[in-house]
Amino acid sequence: MILTSFDPLKKERFQVLDKDGKVVNKDFEPSIDDGTLIHMYKTMSLARVADIKALQYQRQGRMLTFAPVMGQEAAQIGPMAALTDKDWLVPAFREAAAMLYKGVKLEQAYLYWYGNEEGSRFDDGVRVLPVNVPIGSQVNHAAGIAYAAKIRKQKEIALTYIGDGGTSHGEFHEGMNFAAVYDAPLITIVQNNQYAISTPRHKQTRSETIAQKAIAYGIPGIQVDGNDVLAMYAVVKEARERALNGEGPTLIEAYTYRLGPHTTSDDPSIYRSDEEVEEWKTKDPLIRFRKYLTNRKLWNKDKEEALEKEHKDFVTKTFKDVEASGLVSLDDVFDYTYAELTPDLKKQKAAHQAYLNESEGK
Repeated sequence: MILTSFDPLKKERFQVLDKDGKVVNKDFEPSIDDGTLIHMYKTMSLARVADIKALQYQRQGRMLTFAPVMGQEAAQIGPMAALTDKDWLVPAFREAAAMLYKGVKLEQAYLYWYGNEEGSRFDDGVRVLPVNVPIGSQVNHAAGIAYAAKIRKQKEIALTYIGDGGTSHGEFHEGMNFAAVYDAPLITIVQNNQYAISTPRHKQTRSETIAQKAIAYGIPGIQVDGNDVLAMYAVVKEARERALNGEGPTLIEAYTYRLGPHTTSDDPSIYRSDEEVEEWKTKDPLIRFRKYLTNRKLWNKDKEEALEKEHKDFVTKTFKDVEASGLVSLDDVFDYTYAELTPDLKKQKAAHQAYLNESEGK
């Protein structure tokens, strides 16, 4: 058992693949069929291309503020591959890769960052909550979903993400404490990407590891190499089985790195060195996983070149479709906050409609 083999107080970090894609922990190498491995890699690759293109679109003034996921793909794709369609993903705002794997379409993800709330409306059967920007509140949402599943005796779990800085927010504690007290089937993954915006990890908390925060809740906690997609898969698969057996939540610290800015409003060069970034690039989760697949004869240079072109073409076309979708109607902006429009909202809607009529010469 992985969760009982690693002590969060000793800074033990679970790993299956080293940075060169070699298996260093054969006993815990998960058994994943070839088709799933390829799908995992392709989704990681799509997330990376979509990420790079989104940054470009934002810099061109064609997209609103965007939160890049570059460098954290393994921390998201590994866990999603370990879930089933019945399980819930409760994201924060940097979980684009996880959302793609769980069934959210790229067009929907781009619509959200384009400023169109249609991007928060997912297809039937896709158990993903909308992007959550307020720090920490997604943990409470996930704890509630998990508790509901327990009460209804449904074989499903909720998995949520939060950043290292988010663990200093009260709602993180409230959600974790609630889930622990009621043995809710919850998995919380802390993406420790070393910075809470510009605040480095060592100034964020005095805990030696974030995983050891689990001790206070009386639940298992483990630090995992977050750039190792197989390690993330293996530990989430075990945590899920534990949750379904009625043993409660698990806290997982994914030790990773944000290669890009916190958001497109951030300039990371102010608070971290180029040398640090270059060092972490040698641990790139995509390169590591690609080497592993190549060693298993599942991937090669020709497939990589074809996939890169396919993804670039797909992402470009998808964003063109988003831009062509136009703006939402005035009704969509105002009519769905409450069951019935409040007096203030009625006045605001009428005032804005008058403004639009005037600007259009009506």
